[in-house]
Amino acid sequence: MNANTSRQNAAEGAEDAQLFDRTTRDLPPGRHQFHKERMMAQIHETQAEQRAAAKPAAPAKTRRFRLPRPAIALPVLAAGLAGVVAAGVAVYGGGAGLEDGGLAAGPALTTTVGTATTKGVPQLLDRIALAAAEGDQPTVKPGQYIYIESKTADTFLKTVDDKTTVAGHTLHTRQVWESPDGTKGWLIDPAVNDSPEGETLSLPDEQGNTPEAYLNAPSHDYLAKLTTDPDTLLAKIYKETEGRGNSPDQQAFTTIGDLLGESYPPAELYSALFKTAAKIPGVVVVDDAVDAVGRHGVAVARLDETSGQREEWIFDRKTHVFLGERTVQVNRTSGEGGLIKPGPVVSTSAIMNRAVVDGIEQNPSQAG
Repeated sequence: MNANTSRQNAAEGAEDAQLFDRTTRDLPPGRHQFHKERMMAQIHETQAEQRAAAKPAAPAKTRRFRLPRPAIALPVLAAGLAGVVAAGVAVYGGGAGLEDGGLAAGPALTTTVGTATTKGVPQLLDRIALAAAEGDQPTVKPGQYIYIESKTADTFLKTVDDKTTVAGHTLHTRQVWESPDGTKGWLIDPAVNDSPEGETLSLPDEQGNTPEAYLNAPSHDYLAKLTTDPDTLLAKIYKETEGRGNSPDQQAFTTIGDLLGESYPPAELYSALFKTAAKIPGVVVVDDAVDAVGRHGVAVARLDETSGQREEWIFDRKTHVFLGERTVQVNRTSGEGGLIKPGPVVSTSAIMNRAVVDGIEQNPSQAG
């Protein structure tokens, strides 16, 4: 019996509504297989609509191209909510699943949980910020596209015939193209696409909407206009993500992390993101972390106390270049999510190529 990849079930309470905020607002209809994406990329966001019921309803913000990390740490749901996302992993029911799209499920990914410390956090982030400022970030011209290629994998809860087990999706290549204004794009990812050729991310979406870019679904042009003052940027992040995630600090850390993976921020902003992260309480250093392709590095991380998962940004130990990110289950939680014992890698990704190209579906090697 095949697994079902549905991640867009409507929540029945405020907490459940929070869980699906990233899915319903950062991803287009019909493509809610993500987390984070956070692959479950992009479910870090929580829905504040019920919490803010007394406030005037804001227009929905859906940006088809915004594809955060393939897997994202989520709050733990109560046991029994099958077919939704629990503890940062997808709960699959019966029916057609990712296997039908060509990406087979296998054993859960596991790792040795590295030791975390608060010692040296400011110094490490200062070095990373300096390396980011000195990096060569090319200018993206109209008509060009930001190309990002990564290797990704994830762990999930798979339910077949009322039996839930821990499984994982194998390491695979993910390719994203995005125009600087965010209105055109393309995605190739077997964890999401039914077709190996991929699918368009261009706007308008299926409903004919062309939403404006915002912090959790930015375009390159939007990022180019963001403040680079760490205090001002952090205040903006807290304000715009208020009521989402498991805590304001965790959501702020996650928001910055989303910008590291599938975007190409200008050098000044890229550096400012790390200076901003240094101001978030609870940030730690993990001396040894491994990205999706086995590269060892040092990680800047933060533990989500609710989900028991630690989000890690991995950097080369010598050059401090960003290698990738992963989410590791560090503490066991209650409910159905308790099936994920400490050790599994909930999601992992490694940046293999980040470049500016002249056309959709064009690889850097084809340029020129």
